Amino acid sequence: MTAHKFKTGQTVVILARRYEATPRGSFSIVRALPTEHGVRQYRIKCNADGHERVVSEAELSSPGAARPAES
Repeated sequence: MTAHKFKTGQTVVILARRYEATPRGSFSIVRALPTEHGVRQYRIKCNADGHERVVSEAELSSPGAARPAES
């Protein structure tokens, strides 16, 4: 089993927006969650509004590596 890619406290951005209400911008990793069915997940906190959500590792990227949002 591979380790989580992101560490607690690290700043990330969301690549795929599951819900239109998800704000753009940076998020902080609150904690890595246990891997379930081969999917690594994280609890992240929006740096703008403080709201927390759970996302999969595939939905996250380091800020410098983020791809532009699709229209």
